[in-house]
Amino acid sequence: MLEQKFLLHESLDTAQNSALRVRPRRLRRTENLRALARETELRVSDLVYPLFVVHGQNVRAEISSMPDVFHLSLDELEREIARVSELGLRAVILFGLPAFKDEWGSEDYAENGIVQQAIRACKRVNPELVVMTDVCMCQYTSHGHCGIVRAGKIDNDATLEYLARTAVSHAAAGADIVAPSAMMDAQVGALRSALDANDFTDVAILAYAAKFASAFYGPFREAADSPPKFGDRRQYQMDPANAREALREVELDVAQGADMVMIKPALPYLDVIRQTRDAVRLPVAAYNVSGEYAMLKAAARNGWLDERKATLELLTGIKRAGADLILTYHAQDTARWLRE
Repeated sequence: MLEQKFLLHESLDTAQNSALRVRPRRLRRTENLRALARETELRVSDLVYPLFVVHGQNVRAEISSMPDVFHLSLDELEREIARVSELGLRAVILFGLPAFKDEWGSEDYAENGIVQQAIRACKRVNPELVVMTDVCMCQYTSHGHCGIVRAGKIDNDATLEYLARTAVSHAAAGADIVAPSAMMDAQVGALRSALDANDFTDVAILAYAAKFASAFYGPFREAADSPPKFGDRRQYQMDPANAREALREVELDVAQGADMVMIKPALPYLDVIRQTRDAVRLPVAAYNVSGEYAMLKAAARNGWLDERKATLELLTGIKRAGADLILTYHAQDTARWLRE
């Protein structure tokens, strides 16, 4: 029999014989072999957990379109920070829902605004936790847009002052990283100048460099109570069809002093994440947004997907595309799974 096998292989042409010697499956045969050959490793330290903070006490209200994601009052936030810290998560990003809204988003930059209080609460529980804050105006303004409205249009340059004021107030409360998401031209430069002028030179900026006008933000707008009262955000958020423009936005933010850049959303823009990773030397973040989260959760609850396997595959794909850090509502579950 051995002689017959030998003769069979001798009779094959040279090209086919060479092909049979190359068997990639050899390194897939066992879990340990697969681990040795693995190119991309998803880690707990890659994840940033978004949190929604509200006024009041004993508030832990599930957001209907985002299962297992909650509006949290400050006392509940402290309990949540203790849980995520125990899981090994090292960073959170805070979104606040104000007690009142006005045309200028006054609570956004108030010393005792909800996010400012939340920053201090996070640091009380875990001083080493990296606390990021979203710097925008949409959930604080009566009109729901991300900037100052004049004559029915967003006044880009007037908005910069308010964004800078908000960033400084977050830094004063103890934020480690501020993340401007309003997509106003020159917003990163305005924040950097204001932070430096107020002796917050160590506070970093995560730029929402390419934030697309996406259909995948729907659940977030419920969570943050931030739908615009008129029009839409396409006059300042990016056209989903444009990748070269996204790279231009990234370059502008890097030139203005961004410490990290972000692509949002993640899944429809994996190509932009990869192109950004190849173009810059700064850390690249990707936001696995609310609509992406809700789709997977809905499919899992209907029994159409294995939630654990699908989530880990999804997040690994985002990292493989080039993201160094991933903002995701799956962070707690993923941290738990990765530790098992």
